[in-house]
Amino acid sequence: MDITIVIGGAAGQGIQTIGALLSGACRKAGYFAMAVNDFESRVRGGHSFFQIRISNVPVHAPQKTVDLLIALDKNTWEIHSPSLKDNSVVLADEDFSTSGRVVPVAFEQIAKETGSKLFINTIAAAAGLRVLGAGPETIQSTIKDHFSGLEKDLLEKNLDAAQKGFDAVTDVSFEEQPLANPSTPKGNLISGGKAIALGAAAADCRVGAFYPMSPATSIMQHLTDLSERLDIVVEQAEDEIAAANMVIGASFAGARAMTATSGGGFCLMTEALGLAGMTETPMVIVNAMRPGPSTGLPTRTAQGDLRFTVHASHDDFPRFIFAPGAPAQAFEQTRKAFHLSEKYQVPAIILADQYLMDSLFLLEKPFFINKHVERFIITDDDMPDPGSYERFAVTDSGVSPRALPCKGKALVKVSSDEHRPDGHITEDMGIRNTMMKKRHAKLPAMIEELDGPEAVHPDAHTLLIGWGSTAGAIKEATGLLRDQGADVGCLLFSQIWPFPTAVAEKVLKKNADTKFIAVEMNAGAQFAGILKENTDIDFSGYVLKYDGRPFTAQFIVDALKEKELA
Repeated sequence: MDITIVIGGAAGQGIQTIGALLSGACRKAGYFAMAVNDFESRVRGGHSFFQIRISNVPVHAPQKTVDLLIALDKNTWEIHSPSLKDNSVVLADEDFSTSGRVVPVAFEQIAKETGSKLFINTIAAAAGLRVLGAGPETIQSTIKDHFSGLEKDLLEKNLDAAQKGFDAVTDVSFEEQPLANPSTPKGNLISGGKAIALGAAAADCRVGAFYPMSPATSIMQHLTDLSERLDIVVEQAEDEIAAANMVIGASFAGARAMTATSGGGFCLMTEALGLAGMTETPMVIVNAMRPGPSTGLPTRTAQGDLRFTVHASHDDFPRFIFAPGAPAQAFEQTRKAFHLSEKYQVPAIILADQYLMDSLFLLEKPFFINKHVERFIITDDDMPDPGSYERFAVTDSGVSPRALPCKGKALVKVSSDEHRPDGHITEDMGIRNTMMKKRHAKLPAMIEELDGPEAVHPDAHTLLIGWGSTAGAIKEATGLLRDQGADVGCLLFSQIWPFPTAVAEKVLKKNADTKFIAVEMNAGAQFAGILKENTDIDFSGYVLKYDGRPFTAQFIVDALKEKELA
């Protein structure tokens, strides 16, 4: 079973509420589920939709076709009707089609009869649940769970609205009835944004400084929810520059700290990024990418900031870059980013995107949280002579012992200019060379900390190469192609920089005649370029998408066949 449900309408009609009710009910009924939240950058009007995919086998990417469409306006019908199948069911406020495919359900009229057109989302959700096989008791309990915080009178009105939505579609038949026979839930639905916030908390993050910017804002919201229980300070700064500098200040004082933004905000943070590089101060930045340049498409998804992130800020200094492919990986790599940033005293950047941040994925296993968090800070007791402490002492590893200011007799002196080992400013050419070599001496050990790509059928004749959030769609496309007889595998990178050349080459160069295809959400095949620079492999073709929407497996399959690459 593989069903895709789309709920569409204008911003302000409660599309996300309907999506949350349906996806939550499907999860609770024991199905694998994932959901994509697609919305315009506006408060009212336009077109928004929530796409849910449910199956009795794991799913990790959206589907191209639609089985059940709930259209709250004509625009939704016009946009999504080409994706309907012959046996699809459409519930709409009125019959927008000329083919008789739409089942008219007077959502707005029923809502007004209930007391307000605001109840349209509850009515539509109940109708959708009924079509999927849910009985009245299931629908009532779903509404009660979702609206448990409402006043009794308002909750009763929502329950009344749900019953009316149920009654409106009692004669509608749908081929699949997944909610008619529920089983044990297989996990919980979680977004990438929440997973990153939880990963930061698990890494003992104590300060989050942000300036709200879609699609990174959810991290701030989730950290705020955690802040009272976990003693995390969350500060909404006046701009991205201030947020990044607050993080550096907090980290300099000894607190693990992070910020999150999108490409435009990351542009503003690059000077602070250089400050962290020069002062060897740990900091974690999430860049939740969206299409650009400039404001671009504020609520859409992309992978166009990779090259920028690798080279952000002036001159050259070590940094870590991670690009998780799913919430479980986002949690682990956020925790790893904090750990490695402090261990090597370098910035760590997590590349996410709107698709990963705002979509819901089924998490089958709970996150594992280690109660002990290793810190890399010394005190007077660790020094033979605190009075001679040098913050930037030259070491073979490039990592200097890090003491905190005002925490003992050791005097911590730091400058944003080039400096001597003791922290004082210098323009001496020899010292400049020494300090650059010291900072870059960290790279060999940093590279050893990183894992190579996830490999699926790595011995195949054709390998799809992807990174970050494209992982789910690429893996599914690989399976579809193999089912059709194609000898296809995939390599999925998530730990990007410093590039793990040695471990990557072990997989990439197994067969001399392997054909490599890059699959990326940008116009310039940025990761393919980085891979070629570091491994000398040649690409036979590219599947690139930069319209602001995520990949589907079928899109990849169709593109490969069109280009005669598979």
